Amino acid sequence: MAWLWWALLAAGTAAATTILSKVGVAGVPSATATAIRTVIVLVVAWALLFTQGEQRGLAQLERRSIFFLALSGITTGVSWLAYLKALQLAPASLVSPIDKLSLPLTVALAAWWLHEPVNWQVIVGVALMTSGALMIWYCSPAT
Repeated sequence: MAWLWWALLAAGTAAATTILSKVGVAGVPSATATAIRTVIVLVVAWALLFTQGEQRGLAQLERRSIFFLALSGITTGVSWLAYLKALQLAPASLVSPIDKLSLPLTVALAAWWLHEPVNWQVIVGVALMTSGALMIWYCSPAT
């Protein structure tokens, strides 16, 4: 279950990212903020690549992997731009739950494209998380 610790780390750092981004994006255009974040991510990612000795695997990457990673990079950039713009316009406590509506989309795409199994427990869990996100948005005094 090593994946769980990585997933929890991702969740924790995503929460910190939201708060840090909300503070950092004040008075900064969202494209500028995204560009700055991207440069930092770029430096950290390449530093990790070399410190972990993974640069040797670059020559063995397949075109298919490069293509899908490039598409993933594009969607990440669009996501960051939209997220930072939303943080400029609304409280983090509203933006973050709506951003998490990516969960039902991810589960649906994973089932359709990756043929990952979806059982009734997954459906109920996704429904509960989705309804929670929508409830936060709908019941918030800021909306």
